[in-house]
Amino acid sequence: MTAPIQKSDQPSGRASGAGTGGSVPRQRSGGRGAAPAAGAPREGTVLNVFSHGFLALWALMIVLPLLWLVLSSFKTDSQIAGSAFGWPTNWTFDVFSRAWSKGIGDYFVNTVIVLVFSVPLTMLFGAMAAYVLARYEFWGNRLIYYFFVAGSMFPVFLALVPLFFMVKMLGMLNTYQGLILVYVAYSMPFTVFFMHSFFRTLPTAVFEAAILDGASHTRAFFQVMLPMAKPGLLSVGIFNTLGQWNQFVLPTVLMQPQTGDDPERYVLTQGLIQLQQQQGYETDLPVLFAGVTIAMIPMLVVYLSFQRQVQAGLTSATLK
Repeated sequence: MTAPIQKSDQPSGRASGAGTGGSVPRQRSGGRGAAPAAGAPREGTVLNVFSHGFLALWALMIVLPLLWLVLSSFKTDSQIAGSAFGWPTNWTFDVFSRAWSKGIGDYFVNTVIVLVFSVPLTMLFGAMAAYVLARYEFWGNRLIYYFFVAGSMFPVFLALVPLFFMVKMLGMLNTYQGLILVYVAYSMPFTVFFMHSFFRTLPTAVFEAAILDGASHTRAFFQVMLPMAKPGLLSVGIFNTLGQWNQFVLPTVLMQPQTGDDPERYVLTQGLIQLQQQQGYETDLPVLFAGVTIAMIPMLVVYLSFQRQVQAGLTSATLK
């Protein structure tokens, strides 16, 4: 009877065992140390050069305008008019305090109040709906899912008039709660579409083990399945934060004072337009640039802080 052949981890060149004298163990082809054949073309070189060049050009198209915007905040009106691409001569932060006192501070606080409630509610309701549609089979499942998918392709401009009258009928025009509910409904289709594909990749054995241990369906969702979907939640949460922070059309329609005594509750996107209109013939471009910088910095910090989690959430569903 022949003995089974075992792999040897010894790098020695001597024979291993009787009857195998002089034999050299076979090496794996395509190893890390294998040198390419002389004159062989490097595969993908042209594609790599093109892709890296395109990404570098794309990065410059994004970074240079942002850098110009920040630098223009430290200039004066005469410097901007004389040399728009020149370097600031006086580095002072007084322009940011002026922009904050001219209303950017109030607009910033209003935006934060809305997003503190709208983003968590969007994630909660979106994750619950996506989980049910992805893990449970019932009549009308696909119909409801396609209804959400169709909602993400529906232009918001087509719904502005009925949306305005619906919110007005509820008495929620120019209120935080009215804009929060609209933001949640506006972001639900994308959240359900994103989390639906993510929940389908989660292992069923973990859920079944939780049910066998006596957990209810609600407890299994919140304590087992939802923590496993953390990368996807972080990714879609960042996207919803960016979209709701930069939203302009919905606040413009729904957050207008209805009476003379009704206070202004403008968000940042509205506030920047108001800041431009308040200047009139008295131009103060550094204040406007400073206001845009104040509105831009929080989202840059959020994205740069969670960019690895966003990439992990986008790729984990395809790698499982």
